[in-house]
Amino acid sequence: MGKAKDHLSKAEIRKDALQSTVEATANAVGGVTTIVTGAVRDIARTVGELATDVFEIRDAARRAEVDQVPPAEERGELEDPRES
Repeated sequence: MGKAKDHLSKAEIRKDALQSTVEATANAVGGVTTIVTGAVRDIARTVGELATDVFEIRDAARRAEVDQVPPAEERGELEDPRES
């Protein structure tokens, strides 16, 4: 007796092709999702760091402005102008 040859039906071949296509698509979608998730996370982190920098710059500018304006007594505003 001769060897029996394995024979796949057209339906089984199509099923296997479809299954491989779905698996490849799922892997691609998963990869893209991972990339997009990472990008969104990185953008959120960068925007947050920028906001922190802006707050720090604003606070430093306010402190510098306060340091540049001498108190009233140093400006001579508390002296009686008639005494000059």
